[in-house]
Amino acid sequence: MFGQAKLPPVKFSYTNQLNSDWLIYQPQTSQFSLYIPEYHGQVGALYQWVNIRPDKPFRINFTAKKDLCIFLNNKLIFAADSAATYALDLADLVVTNKLGQAQTSRYLLCLWHPTEQPNLSTFRNEGDIKISATSPQQKNTIVNQYRSSLNYNAFIIFLLLIGLIYGWLRTTYTSDFRSLFSLSNFLRRSALDEGFLAKPISSWSSVIFIIAFALSFALIIVAIHTNIQNIVIFNRLFSVSEADITSKILFYTILIFSFILFKYLFLSVMGYTFDLTALVSLQYREFIRTLLFFGMFLPLIMVLYLALNTTMPQTVLLISTLAVSGILIITVLRIFYTLNKKVSLRNLHLFSYICATEIIPLIILLKLIVFNY
Repeated sequence: MFGQAKLPPVKFSYTNQLNSDWLIYQPQTSQFSLYIPEYHGQVGALYQWVNIRPDKPFRINFTAKKDLCIFLNNKLIFAADSAATYALDLADLVVTNKLGQAQTSRYLLCLWHPTEQPNLSTFRNEGDIKISATSPQQKNTIVNQYRSSLNYNAFIIFLLLIGLIYGWLRTTYTSDFRSLFSLSNFLRRSALDEGFLAKPISSWSSVIFIIAFALSFALIIVAIHTNIQNIVIFNRLFSVSEADITSKILFYTILIFSFILFKYLFLSVMGYTFDLTALVSLQYREFIRTLLFFGMFLPLIMVLYLALNTTMPQTVLLISTLAVSGILIITVLRIFYTLNKKVSLRNLHLFSYICATEIIPLIILLKLIVFNY
């Protein structure tokens, strides 16, 4: 921050209004120069001279990432505690912070972020915002109209594709389908030695089952993230296009499929490290069985999302989040239970192995998928 005594005079034609003339500080000359994005690139601090009349409102709206700070005359007046859209009255802050009492005074407005450049395109005078906050009823109308504009075609197409895959699997691989999705088999530990679970990832049917699960899980993850991004109340980001949704679904599908395949390699390495290679096969088979069994219910969550997301977005978001968290947590608990039946996990060495192979990865996945926003 820099004192006004060192700054060159600037002409004004605005009172209680932002303008497009943002400045950057040149330490070599101790002066400001006009900010030109194409020339200066990304900068962490941007400035603007503003005329403020404390007796008149000076309201601005902007979208900020966490830790964005706003200064007036080198005094901190705002710090964003989360990524959201904010509304400030600079005139009111001048009075609150006792920055000046004159009828009209010139102030140095500074936007600063420790790691990124502030998003200048979102800083607007309240009068420039077409959609303004008025009555609660109008707010709800705006939210519903905004949400209804979201294109769900990508979700619907992929959901139909999942239905076709499961239908084809049930018709073509009837015995594998029944052994996998039968509740009685799911509750029997001996079922792990039957069907394709005896040798997972050894047949085309098992690969297709995993692809169907990966696609279902990817749909839910993208739905959760898109839901957060498009809720006006949260004001996280802007609308997500259909192309973005499609690419994200495909990306997450490949990522989840690869994760399931490399899980066996990871378990093999950890089993060798802990000298517990005898548990690797059983642990991986239980991992596959539990994921695929509960993955069968993910399309139902997706149908609920498509049906109620417009009218009950927060409820649907909560249900989707709980579904994802529940599958991950239950899978770890099932693995713990199955391994404990074979070898007592009260041994500290075995418990450390479970922590390294299941609990720590679970915490990381929950952080990345559920608590990332």
